[in-house]
Amino acid sequence: MSIVRNADLLLVHSDARLAEITCFRLELLGYGIRVCSSGTDALSEISKSVPDLIIVDTTLSDMDGLEWLTRLRAEYAPGDLPALVFSQDPSLETVERAFMSGAQDYLLTPFDPTVLEQKVERLLDSKFSLSPAQ
Repeated sequence: MSIVRNADLLLVHSDARLAEITCFRLELLGYGIRVCSSGTDALSEISKSVPDLIIVDTTLSDMDGLEWLTRLRAEYAPGDLPALVFSQDPSLETVERAFMSGAQDYLLTPFDPTVLEQKVERLLDSKFSLSPAQ
């Protein structure tokens, strides 16, 4: 079980239906979640408040999600802002591109809700177990 149930997550996904399903599942687990349908809106949200975890799709309404993640990595290290990439593409090339862009994990969509939960918990647990005590 996650040590950070009230974590703030940012979902960057242009498919409203999948975003709604994902939010519903994560909210049931106790996470706070903000949703943006474009990379531009997501950058604005991050400038207001940096989330604990980003979930980003490879295809956004205004740009390539992996290029967006690469740009984000210029400001935020993976340990400070972990990223889970969603994609419908199971190809090795896309998976490798996701990790090279700065993702810590990859999830094929549509996804098994239990797998989503496990990946989110693992990323948050890693982030907060590595953070200095406050």
